[in-house]
Order: sequence, then C-alpha cells, then structure tokens
Amino acid sequence: MTSLPDITSSWAPAPAEPAPGVAVRTAARVFFERFGTAPRWLAVAPGRVNLIGEHTDYNGGYVLPLAIDRHVVIAAAPARGDGARLRAYSAALDQSVDIRLDGSEPPGEPAWANYLRGVVRAFGERGLIAGSIDAAIVSDLPLGGGLSSSAALEVATATLLEEATGATLDPQDKARLCRQAEHDFAGVPCGVMDQVASVIGDAAGALLIDCRSGDVRVIPFADPGVSVLICNTNMKHALADSAYARRVTECAEASRRLGVSSLRDATPAMVESANGTLDAVVARRARHVTTENMRTLAAATHLEAREFAEVGHLMYASHRSLRDDFEVSSAELDALVDIAREIGPAGGVLGARMTGGGFGGCTVTLVRTDCVAAVANTLTIEYRKRTGLTATTFVSRPARGAHVLDPLTVV
Repeated sequence: MTSLPDITSSWAPAPAEPAPGVAVRTAARVFFERFGTAPRWLAVAPGRVNLIGEHTDYNGGYVLPLAIDRHVVIAAAPARGDGARLRAYSAALDQSVDIRLDGSEPPGEPAWANYLRGVVRAFGERGLIAGSIDAAIVSDLPLGGGLSSSAALEVATATLLEEATGATLDPQDKARLCRQAEHDFAGVPCGVMDQVASVIGDAAGALLIDCRSGDVRVIPFADPGVSVLICNTNMKHALADSAYARRVTECAEASRRLGVSSLRDATPAMVESANGTLDAVVARRARHVTTENMRTLAAATHLEAREFAEVGHLMYASHRSLRDDFEVSSAELDALVDIAREIGPAGGVLGARMTGGGFGGCTVTLVRTDCVAAVANTLTIEYRKRTGLTATTFVSRPARGAHVLDPLTVV
C-alpha cells in the first residue's frame, strides 16, 4: 500500500476566515423576508476547486483540492407547526420544498431538493430528528460549474441538522454521509473528495486527501505572489448523465482485468504491460488514473516547496490526460487551457487544467498575482473569439470548511 509522502511545514495555519459577508447577509435578509423573523442559525459550507487529481477519488486514489471562498449559506430557525418538517426556500431557484425530517422522504421533484432529502434521510436513520425548521438557501457558487455546489449544499444541510439536533458528527463520517446522499438521492456515483473538501477545508492551503484511507494533510498555499484563477466556461455539466457513470464502470472493469481491488493499487507499468489484453478504452481510463495519482503526489510536494512552475507543468499534463485518455474535457474547457498556455510564463500563467468531473464547468489556472487582471481579461476576450461564449472569472484563496455563524455577529 502506498502511503502519503511526509510533507511537513513550519508555517502556522492561517486564521479561520468567515464566509463572505454578502452571502451571509443575503441569506439572513432572505430568511427574514420569507419567514418574518430573524434566523437562529447560519450554516455555511464552501465549494471547492481541485488543483489536480481528477477522477481518482472513486478509485481510492489521491486528490489535491482546496475549499474556496464561495459558499452555500442556509439561514434557519425552529418553526411552528405539527410534525418534524424542513421547509426550505431556494433563493436562486425561487422554489420551496417541504421535507419530512423523520427520514421517510423518498427522492422526488424538484430534483435540487434531493440533496436535502438524502442528508435528512441519513440523519433520520441515525435517530437524529430535529423539530420543524424553516430555512432559506443562498449560494454564490455557480450551479453546474464543477465547483461542488451540490456537495456544499449537502454539507450545509448536514451542518444545520447538527445544530438543530445537538449532534456532532466526526468530520470524515459527515463527509461520507453526504456522499451517500448524493449516491442514493441524486444518482451520482461520486467519490468523497468534494464532501471532504467542504467539511474539512482549511484557510491555510490545499488538502492532500488519500481517498482510500481518509488521511488528509494540509499543504500550505499562502504565497501572495501566486493566485488561483477560476474560469467558468458557462457550459453546465450534469454528472448524473450516463458519461460519468460509464467512467466509473470502465475503471472498475480495468481493476478487475488488472487483478487489483481498485486502480489505486495499479501502476502505469502494469497498465502498459496489459495493453494487449485490455480493451483500448479501458486501458486509456486506467492509464489516466494511474498517472494522475503520481502527478497528484508530485504536485503536493512541489506546492509545499513553492515550486509553482513544476506544479503548473503537472496541471497541463493532467489536462492532456483528462482530454485524451479519460475523455471528459470539452471544446470550451480545451479552449481556455489552450489560451492560458499561449499566454504562458511570460504573461504570468504557470499552469492550467480543467477542474471537476468534466463535460463542462470550470478551469483552474495558476497565475502570478500581479498578472491576474491581464490574464483574466485575455482569457475572456479570446474565449469569446473562439467559442462565441462569455466566460466568467474569479480569484479564490483557500477557505475554511463548514461552520455555523451566530446571526447576531453578522453585520
């Protein structure tokens, strides 16, 4: 079994940062407008961007995400009424749902509420049933952008239910609970990366996660000279579509053919030697996962050493593998990565790749901080020229994981 490298640092963790004031204040305001009273709780969960390590999590491998300072915020308070029910309003969709809190609610419509239903079911099965709750949901995460808005909604819901029931879940258990909710209620056979990043995110840096053992190490990333630029293609992805599930099946088939329990236990050399016996598509999927695990461990080492150019090279290699071997990129994602590469180190770009499950969504680019504005401008202009679409960009620092704020402290 391969273990995580011994990555240590003398840097002190950065202070925990609160959620962005705008999202929190908006959630509190929406709750008041909807329910006529102030909220008691503000449950906050961040999205994430994955620097490297894509489609390795459900193969028991390594990932290197960081929680970002874009969040789902749920403002809530105990409610009057018979029975234990969650009455939740989504500000983004202008829709309301009424969910039984005893865990008896099946999946249903509207589909976005299945993320809530799945978490509620898991709490109900554990006997953790709150009294009735009114809730207003606000998010500044782009829906379908590959930045884990669904995981953030699940984690924010679990964080709210912890407060409402008085329970405190183990962070890893909480992440697994939310992942299972996505499996059972949204039909997405995802790994645990998104939920772990949202639960355990650290303002000090990225998380090197061993998705088999659950081991998590914080890799400091606090260099003011380098920024993480996220660029949204504004082409939404849909991970419940058959393409994602097919990749999971193909990886399982590769493991079976290679005689290992998961592709975490395979190596590129094993895949190469089995090339004649593996279906060509399955071989490509296995080659991506086995090489991506190696790239992720190497990137963590270089990031800790502030060797950002080397991290950037690995990001480009990751994108090529996702495009050619795993076939989950898109013309829009490729265009943004190509533009970033053309800008190059002379223009401040150190590396770029698609991030998230693929088939649309966002890219992540390492950029010298003094060049961020110029790079974002060039990416936006050139992307429109090549695709006819409008990209949106923002910079994020590492963020704190899920937490609850006291509404009285929110100005």
